[in-house]
Amino acid sequence: MVVHLIGAGPGDPDLITVKAVKLLNKSEVVIYDRLANEEILKHAHNAKLIYVGKEAGKHYKSQDEINEIIINEAKEYSEVVRLKGGDPFVFGRGGEEILALKKEGLKWDLVPGVTSAIGGPTSLGLPVTHRAVATSFTVVTGHEDPTKKEKQVKWDYTADTIIILMGIGNIKENTAELMRYRDPKTPVCVIESGTTENERIITGTLENISQKKINPPALLVIGDVVDIYKEIYE
Repeated sequence: MVVHLIGAGPGDPDLITVKAVKLLNKSEVVIYDRLANEEILKHAHNAKLIYVGKEAGKHYKSQDEINEIIINEAKEYSEVVRLKGGDPFVFGRGGEEILALKKEGLKWDLVPGVTSAIGGPTSLGLPVTHRAVATSFTVVTGHEDPTKKEKQVKWDYTADTIIILMGIGNIKENTAELMRYRDPKTPVCVIESGTTENERIITGTLENISQKKINPPALLVIGDVVDIYKEIYE
């Protein structure tokens, strides 16, 4: 009995790894998220499919409930896939699920996925680093767990490029915080539904991007690399 925690990639079903496809082909159960493209499920030919997606303001299952589902299926089936959008360890709570499996004495392995934080921008030709412009980047959540005793995101990051995931619901508050440390004219690129047929690109600055119509799921890329992207496509 083993649970395979698999990263489904940033959205395009062709960006999943070969190893992940092989494991899906022989899976008996697939427990999948909202951000895992359902086209990928076609690789799980005969598997039982269990949807446990979560979205802002409407959690279908709590994390504890998801952990319980994974554990119960792992005790009944030999080949269980936990399919997660992006990479399981980039705001995917993969670590929490592994700890839950370990506590029950259950086996697991991990198949990394292309995180949307990098795959989304780079699929456009938007570099997250660029010589003489950006030598570092930070990936940060735009929506911290509200049950935390203290916020960990302080917004005083010194990296040249900042990439915000899950931040559209709080975009006004987050950009206001960032403007305490960065020029309001700092360029911003928003990528809606990156790498999919519904992809949409919105550009602006820290001071005006929150005024634009943006639909989740989307990520923000903040920094001078956005101007490099614009230069590439001028």
